[in-house]
Amino acid sequence: MVFETYTLSNGIRLIHRPVKANVAHCGIILNTGSRDEKEDEWGIAHFIEHVVFKGTTKRKAYHILSRMEDVGGELNAYTTKEETCIYTTFLDKDYKRALELISDITFNSVFPEKELEKEKEVILDEINSYKDSPSELIFDDFEELIFKKDPIGRNVLGTPKHIKAFKRDDILNFIRNNYHTDQMVISSVGNIPFKKLVKMVEKYFGGIAENVRIDKRKKPNSYKPRTQTLVKNTYQRHCVLGNVAYDANDDRRIPLSLLTNILGGPGMNSRLNLSLREKHGLAYNIEANYTPYADTGVFSIYFGTDKGYLDKCLSLIHKEMDLLCTKKLGPGQLTKAKNQMIGQIAISSENNENLMLNVGKSFLLYNRVDSLEEIYQKVESITAEQLMEVANEILNKDRLTTLMYK
Repeated sequence: MVFETYTLSNGIRLIHRPVKANVAHCGIILNTGSRDEKEDEWGIAHFIEHVVFKGTTKRKAYHILSRMEDVGGELNAYTTKEETCIYTTFLDKDYKRALELISDITFNSVFPEKELEKEKEVILDEINSYKDSPSELIFDDFEELIFKKDPIGRNVLGTPKHIKAFKRDDILNFIRNNYHTDQMVISSVGNIPFKKLVKMVEKYFGGIAENVRIDKRKKPNSYKPRTQTLVKNTYQRHCVLGNVAYDANDDRRIPLSLLTNILGGPGMNSRLNLSLREKHGLAYNIEANYTPYADTGVFSIYFGTDKGYLDKCLSLIHKEMDLLCTKKLGPGQLTKAKNQMIGQIAISSENNENLMLNVGKSFLLYNRVDSLEEIYQKVESITAEQLMEVANEILNKDRLTTLMYK
C-alpha cells in the first residue's frame, strides 16, 4: 500500500493514497477536540464543527451545503475528544472544488451571530436526543466517572448552559488558541497525480499563517476505581465496566486490541457474545471496546439486559475475564484470534472513506502510516504470554470501575 506525503511551509501535512477509482475522498483532520476546552468552553469544539458550515467570507450557508452536493458529492464533519475533521466524498474530477471548499470552511468561516443562535437550538436538540439513548449516554457517563474532574472525561456535546452562553468571540478565541497548523493533516484517497494534488494543496492551504502548538495537553489525573449506580427511567438495565488503558504510543495497545476482540469484538463468536447471548440468552447487545488517547486510554465492556439478569450477566463477564487472566490461549486459539483480527482489518481497509480517515489520523499522531503488511506482522507477533500479561493488568477486578443504569 503506497502513501505519498508532503509538508507545507506552515506545517500542514498532506498524505495521499492513490487508487484507481472514480470516487475520491479527502478531508482535513485537526489535533483538537473537546479535551482542549477550558471549563467555560465545554462543548465549543463540537459547536464550531456545526457552525463552520454557516457562512464564510465568500459563501452563505446554502452555497456551502450545495457546493459538493451540486456535483453529487457529500460533505461531512465530526468532533471527538482529541480531533476535529471536515471531509468530503466526490468524483475524482472535482478535487479542486473539494479542496477549495474545505480550506474556505476551515479558515474563512465568519460565524454570523444570527446563525449561531439558530444552531444552538439544533445542538440542544442533539443533547436531548442523546439523553434518550441510554446505550450511548452511558459511555460518556462512564468516562466522566473514570476521568473524574478532568477535561478528557467531559462529553463532547457540552451542556445546555454552556451552549447557550457561547458568543462569536468565544469561537474565534478557541480557534486562535487551538487550531495549530503543525497539528493539521490533509488526507486524500483518490485517482489524482500527486504533483497535481500538491499544487492544489499549496494553492488553497499554503497561504495560511503558521501557528505552531507550544503548550502540551495536561495528562489526566491518577485513576481510582469507582462503582456508581444512576437511576434512569428505562426498561432495561445498562452497565459499563472497565479500566484506564494504554495510550496511543504504547506498544501494548496492539495486544490489548486483540484481547478486546477476543472478549467482545464485533464478531458473533466473541467470548462474551457466546456466553451472555448465545448460551444463556441474557443480553441482546454485549460488546468490549478499547479507545487509545494521546496519553491514556479506556477499556470498557457494555451490556444491556432485563432488570432480573443484571447480576447474572456481571457474574458471567467476570468469569470470562478471569479465564483470560489465568488460562493461556492455546496455539490454535491464538492463531484463530489473529486471523479474525487480520481479516477485519483487511475488510475495513477496502472502504476508502474509512481508509482516508484512518490514514490521516495515523499520520497526524505518528507522522507515518504502517502498511497493512506491517500491521499484520505486529498482530502475528503477539504471544499468548503477552495477552495474559495485558489481561492481568487491564482486566484486574480490583482495578475496574463499574457504572450501572437502574
